[in-house]
Amino acid sequence: MGTTIRKVSVLGTGVLGAQIAYQVAYSGFEVVAYDIDQQALSTARERFERLSHTYQAEVPGADDVRTSAASRWLRLTDDLADAAKDADLIIEAIPERLDLKRETFAKLNELAPASTIFATNSSTLLPSAMADSTGRPDKFLALHFANRVWQFNTAEVMGTERTDPAVTEELTAFAGAIGMIPIVVHKEKAGYVLNSLLVPLLNSALTLAAGGYAGVEDIDRTWRIATGAPLGPLQIYDVIGLMTPYNILAYGSDGDRELAAWLKTNYIDQNKLGVSSGEGFYKYA
Repeated sequence: MGTTIRKVSVLGTGVLGAQIAYQVAYSGFEVVAYDIDQQALSTARERFERLSHTYQAEVPGADDVRTSAASRWLRLTDDLADAAKDADLIIEAIPERLDLKRETFAKLNELAPASTIFATNSSTLLPSAMADSTGRPDKFLALHFANRVWQFNTAEVMGTERTDPAVTEELTAFAGAIGMIPIVVHKEKAGYVLNSLLVPLLNSALTLAAGGYAGVEDIDRTWRIATGAPLGPLQIYDVIGLMTPYNILAYGSDGDRELAAWLKTNYIDQNKLGVSSGEGFYKYA
C-alpha cells in the first residue's frame, strides 16, 4: 500500500466522518468509527448502509463482495479508549469547535500509543491552534477531505512548523493508498486550498439569500449557467449539511454570526439540515 499505517480510527460519524471511515475500510484498512453514544452510532449504521448502496451505484468496480468486505473491516464504538488503543492513525472529524477539538486531542494523548499519528479533518481551523493539546505536535497535522470522498477524492495534507516531515510523507502515502489524490499544502493556510476557493463563494450565496437579493433557485441557476458548474452554491450547502457552516459562522465575525442566526431560524430550527434530513434549501426524496 506504500504506507505503514494499518489500523485507523475516525472520530465523528457525521456526514463526512462516516464517508472517511467507509472509504478507509473500503480500501482494505481496519477501521474503528467512534461517536459519543449509541444513538449517534445507530445513525452512523444507517449512514454506512446508505454508503454501501451509493458505492455500488457510483464507484467503478464496487459490488456486494467489496462493500461487504468494507463492512467487515469497519467497527463502531462509543468508548474513546477503545477507539484509541491500537490505532496507527486517528482522524478527528468532530464539530468545528476549537475548544472541543483541543479537549478531545488532550484525552487522546493519554489513551493512544506514543506512536499514533493524530490528524484533524477541520475545514477551517489551523492545526497549529490544536498542536500543543495533542502532546505530540511532531506527529500531528491536518488531513482534509472533500465531501463525497468517493467522487471528489482529494485529501489535503497540511502540517505545522512542528510536524515531522516524515509524518507528512506517511500521511501523503496513506491518502494515496485509500484512493485519494494527495494535495500537499506547503505552509499553513486557513481554509487550505479547497475552502480558500469554496467558502467565499458559499458565503456570498448565503448573503444574497439571507438579504433577499435573489431567490435560492435563481442564485444557483446563475452560477450553474454562467460557469458550467454542475451544482449551485446553495445546492453545495445542502450536500455538505447545514450544521457545519452554521457552526463555523456562529464563531465568526458579526456578519458571520448574523448569517448563522438567519440559517438557524429559517432552516436548522425547522430540521432542514440538507440532503441528510431530506430538506435544506431544497427538498429531497
